[in-house]
Amino acid sequence: MLQQILPVETFAFLLVFCRVGASLMLVPGIGEVYVAAPIRLVLALAVSFLIAPFVVAGLPPLPADGIGVFLLIANETLIGLFIGGVARLAVSALHAAGTIIAFQSSLGFSTFYDPTQGAQSALIATFFSILGVMLIFAADLHLLMLRATVDSYVLFPARALPPLGEFAMLAAGFVAGAFKLGIQVAAPFLVYGIVFNIGLGAVNRLMPSMQVLFVAMPLQILLAFVLLTFSIGAAMIWFLEYYEGAASALLAR
Repeated sequence: MLQQILPVETFAFLLVFCRVGASLMLVPGIGEVYVAAPIRLVLALAVSFLIAPFVVAGLPPLPADGIGVFLLIANETLIGLFIGGVARLAVSALHAAGTIIAFQSSLGFSTFYDPTQGAQSALIATFFSILGVMLIFAADLHLLMLRATVDSYVLFPARALPPLGEFAMLAAGFVAGAFKLGIQVAAPFLVYGIVFNIGLGAVNRLMPSMQVLFVAMPLQILLAFVLLTFSIGAAMIWFLEYYEGAASALLAR
C-alpha cells in the first residue's frame, strides 16, 4: 500500500513545485539575480509544501508513460512562468519611466547595475526599480501574488492544457499597461524637457556666445531633481495600484 501511495503523493508535490517554483523564479524581490539560488529553492519548496494540501484534489493522476509526465510538468511550468512574468512586467513600468526621466534630465549617461533587470541601466531607472520592489513588500503585495498562484489552480486547472491564446492576449495587455504607466509617470518630465529645451534654444538665439552646455546642464539636472521630489510619491502610488490590479486579474472571482 505504501509503495503505491508514495509515488502518487511525490508526483503531486512535484507538479505543485513546478508551478510555484517557476512563478517564484520571476516575481520581483524573490526572483532577483542577487538572491542566492539555494534560498529561492528552499522558499519554493516551503511554499509548495504549504499549497499542496489545498490543491492536490484537482491534480491529475500519475501518467503511465514518461511522455505524459513530461507534458504535465511542461504545462505546470508554463503556467508558473506566466504568473511570475505578469509581476515582472508590472515592475518593468518603473524601469521604462526611470529611463525616460534620466534622458529628460541629462542623466542618461549615468548608469548603474540594475539587479531587477540583470544589466546596466540608467541610475534613475535602477532607483525606481529597487524602490518599487521595496514598496511591494512593504505593502504586502507579494502575498497577493502568492494568492494568485494558489487561485491559478482554479483558473488554469492542471488537468487541462493552458489557454495559450488567452495567455498571449493577457501578456500583450500587461505590456501595453506597463508602457502606459511608464509614460504617465514620466509625463511631467516630458513636458519639462520640451519646455526647458525650447527656452534654451531661445536663449541661445538671443545670446550665441553663451556656453549653453556648461550653464544649462547643471540647471537641468537640479530642476529635474526638484520635480522628482514632488512627483515621486504620486508615481509610486500609481505603480502600487497598477501592480495590485495586475495581481488581482489573476485571482479567482
